[in-house]
Amino acid sequence: MIKTHYTTPSEVVPAWHVIDAEGKVLGRLATKIATVLRGKHKPTYSQCVDTGDHVIVVNADKIVLTRNKGEQKVYRRYSGYPGGLKETSFNEMIEKHPERVIEAAVRGMLPKSRLGRAQIKKLKIYAGPEHKHDAQNPQPLEI
Repeated sequence: MIKTHYTTPSEVVPAWHVIDAEGKVLGRLATKIATVLRGKHKPTYSQCVDTGDHVIVVNADKIVLTRNKGEQKVYRRYSGYPGGLKETSFNEMIEKHPERVIEAAVRGMLPKSRLGRAQIKKLKIYAGPEHKHDAQNPQPLEI
């Protein structure tokens, strides 16, 4: 009888990857980032263990959407009070907080559990071309 091997947290060695978001489409970039954060690109993937890698995204302010979704895409947040619904368009959000655009797209693709909350912490997003994680020796990841 062949036994199935389950990856344990002590066996996981996370790597660091850097992705340049300049000129990339938001949804396609977010799916690749979510795949790497979850660890689905590794043969040791296990759905109940955090086997993913760390991801650094640079040039988040240069991400694009197809067609005219810049005006149509709306980000909503609700305070819980009557009349507390706030709406922000993609164009406004990319000007003020470009990191939140990518984070919201990736967060929606991760599990809604404590495993997903642990995986989103391994995502580092920067609006410009510089990041402060040179000591981790991140490898470029092509999309």
